[in-house]
Amino acid sequence: MSLTLDTYRLLGRSGLRVSPLALGTATFGTDWGWGAERDDARKLFDLYVDRGGNFIDTASTYTDGSSERMLGEFTRENRERLVLATKYTTQRRPGDPNSGGASRKSLVTSVEESLRRLRTDYLDLLFLHVWDFSTPVEEILRGMDDLVRHGKILYVGISNAPAWQVSRMQTMADLRGWSPLVALQIEYSLVERTGERDLIPMAREMGIGVTPYSPLGGGVLTGKYRRDDLTATRLVSEGSTRGSFNAALGTVTDRNLDIADVLRDVAKELGCTPAQAGLAWVLQNPDITTPIIGARTPTQLVENLGALDVDLTDDQLARLDKASVIELGFPHQMLASDHIRNVIAGDLKMEKRR
Repeated sequence: MSLTLDTYRLLGRSGLRVSPLALGTATFGTDWGWGAERDDARKLFDLYVDRGGNFIDTASTYTDGSSERMLGEFTRENRERLVLATKYTTQRRPGDPNSGGASRKSLVTSVEESLRRLRTDYLDLLFLHVWDFSTPVEEILRGMDDLVRHGKILYVGISNAPAWQVSRMQTMADLRGWSPLVALQIEYSLVERTGERDLIPMAREMGIGVTPYSPLGGGVLTGKYRRDDLTATRLVSEGSTRGSFNAALGTVTDRNLDIADVLRDVAKELGCTPAQAGLAWVLQNPDITTPIIGARTPTQLVENLGALDVDLTDDQLARLDKASVIELGFPHQMLASDHIRNVIAGDLKMEKRR
């Protein structure tokens, strides 16, 4: 593979050039009980940018706003060369019904607040963070398009939403001449592959770049968890706030630990760390544009960036795929069956192109 952070990729059907790994900044600040203090966060930022990285991902409520505030300070000298992405919809003020959700009011006020924190006149990319099941898609798309026309944001994307809603929005944007979605943020890793059912194929067809978060399964794929971590009890007793968070979410399971075991064996064969091998697996997928990596220390970030130099063999890919395979379900499994192919095409031979 031998990629570098300054070997840029186009984001979706846009001309925006982004690094093959994005720097996630949910670890910038310790407001959530874990993360990096300001000086360490600055080291992470400088390390990423000095190596040619240009894609920085944050959100309006990451570490209660500390992430955006730190980035506002860190990006003062090189703002123009960076692609700065943030998100809206998560509640910014408890008790204020319009400080969260996808409405136009939430959108505009969240963007204005992010601009102040980030000390910038515009956002390169704005994601709808979480689907709220209540705001009409016309309101969302028109509100985003208005902000693009006013120069407040340059590109728009979406995260954590049903595939059918995303495809509906993209079609509507095309038909009405509104700003199209250029990026889709989903959770995707060896332990979370359900996006392969609809979200990733949809993004490919709709010209939307996929920028997955949690490509190491919340740390499970790094090999840091053991069988006795299947409950949060030990993690809490040891003061591991992030660890107990992952356990409570159900990320630490027998299945996921089995996948981590196979990944560890593959990493040993390659002479790299499990984290590097896990990221390399995500990077080799042609449907993935830019995985988002997070780190709390420079050592962790350097390790993650080492994934750019890892080449998985066909045999290793097959083993990892087998260990983490998911059921595609209906109708995908039926449509891929030999029986259906036979009743549709018989013995017809066609060259398959992508």
